[in-house]
Parts: sequence; C-alpha cells; structure tokens
Amino acid sequence: MSQPSALETQAIADTKAGIRHVFVRDLILPTRIGVHTHEHGRAQRVRINLDLAVHEGTAASGDQLSEVVCYEEIVEGTRRIVGERHVNLVETLAERIAGVCLADPRVRFARVRVEKLDVFDDAGAVGIEIERRNRFA
Repeated sequence: MSQPSALETQAIADTKAGIRHVFVRDLILPTRIGVHTHEHGRAQRVRINLDLAVHEGTAASGDQLSEVVCYEEIVEGTRRIVGERHVNLVETLAERIAGVCLADPRVRFARVRVEKLDVFDDAGAVGIEIERRNRFA
C-alpha cells in the first residue's frame, strides 16, 4: 500500500489547531511568462489557485477586517507579482506568489497552483503546484 502524499496529510482547516482555510479559486490573469522565444513580448493566460492555512487566534470575534487575513490583499499582491515583469518559469512565479501569501505571519502554510492555459491545444492546462510553510510560524 502506498504512503499518503503531503497533500493528503496536510490539514488546511483544523479546529483543534485553530486553523482556518482561506482560498482563492480560478484567478485568471494575463502574464508575460515562458522560456521560448515565441513566448516573449506577449501575455499568456495563467490560472492561479491558492489555499492558505491561517491561524485563527481570536479572528473575527469583533467582525473586523483587521482580525483576518484579507483575501483581497492576497489577490492584489498576486496581481502585482504577475504584472511586474517577464518570468521564465511557472515555478518562479509560484514561489513569488507564495511569498506574498506568507508575508502575513498568521498564514502558516500556502499551497499555490499556477497553470498556463494556452500552451497545448489538446491539454486544458500545464503548470505547477507548490506548498510552502511560513518561517515565522
């Protein structure tokens, strides 16, 4: 029998540990990405999915935005990273986005998936998924 993967063992939401799941689904953005000559000088569509394990603390007890990790700030930071400059690799883009997510010390763990949508006519997407832990946690 095979061992469970990290994806199967990592709890994104865990009431005992005081962890809530903040996520962004199917954020589609144009970005300048790719190593091939034909990919330079034009934007390609990427789809980004984020899963964040966030320490709750006393979050949302006062119903104030300052008490929670704001997904709007995460999305805006992701848009900024995607729009900055040409990136050769989806791996590099995913690492930079993970850095945005983990900038808030309440985010204990981030799973980032970046998919290029227009690479092959016979494939819906190609890309990468990474998991990173917060060094501050």
